[in-house]
Amino acid sequence: MLRINNVSKSFGTKKVLDGLTLEIHDSSIFGLVGVNGAGKSTLLRSIAGIYKCDTGNIEFNGQDTYLDEKIRKHIFFVNDDQFYPLAANIRSLKEFYSSFYEIDEKAYSEALKMFNLEENKPIASFSKGMKRQTMLTFALAIRPDLLLLDEAFDGLDPIVRMNLKKTLYEFIEDSNSTIIISSHNLKELEDICDSYGILENGKVATYGDLLESKNNINKYQLAFKGEFDESVFDKFDLLHKSKEGSVYTLVIKGDRDETMKELEKLNPLILDTLSVNFEELFIYEHEGGNK
Repeated sequence: MLRINNVSKSFGTKKVLDGLTLEIHDSSIFGLVGVNGAGKSTLLRSIAGIYKCDTGNIEFNGQDTYLDEKIRKHIFFVNDDQFYPLAANIRSLKEFYSSFYEIDEKAYSEALKMFNLEENKPIASFSKGMKRQTMLTFALAIRPDLLLLDEAFDGLDPIVRMNLKKTLYEFIEDSNSTIIISSHNLKELEDICDSYGILENGKVATYGDLLESKNNINKYQLAFKGEFDESVFDKFDLLHKSKEGSVYTLVIKGDRDETMKELEKLNPLILDTLSVNFEELFIYEHEGGNK
């Protein structure tokens, strides 16, 4: 299990993480989301042991990820910004990583094939997407207990993204590992993550099981005859409200069946319910947290 305990991190006068606390269970794919500057990359680097926390600590399987170098052998971080030695190729990187990690030769070969990468070609000649695929190759070949992916799908074509998701699923099924993926493209995370956390102002604004959270936040469309007192909506846990003509659109947190019963008591002419996707979940949670 990964435990993030009251972690704060500042750069100069800018506080990026502010008393952040979070637990992520084994055998899960966790989606880390937030607006630009929310602290996603800083949090991943802190988990990886690259940054020292100003306060608090981060433990993976009971070991401090910054202080214990042995636990870092079980963690692999794919950074959003890729840096390589000037003359490096994939084969030389493999020799480098072999001094720190055990390489699964079968997984390594399969990843090279999936990404269509040449071992002996200089990485300096690769595109940004190919450089990311190079690091993903080692992530899949090393098979760490904790895999940290910062903007994992950026620069990948649709077929490669699909194959990578399938491979990550298989990786989780075959191991007790944990994967944390940060991404600005929430649609990319929706069909792969089982849990999520939303970062806001250096803290976790909300987190939980993705399916449960989506089922607990629903969109309702209602229409009423004549004048209507909108104050009756105040009794609901309302995340969003809009009106177009005579039709109200409400996004309400809570059990859908119970909410429907309460809405039916208002005698609407029209009452429909719609589920929300991950992108809408993030938007509405963000709106709700900034009321």
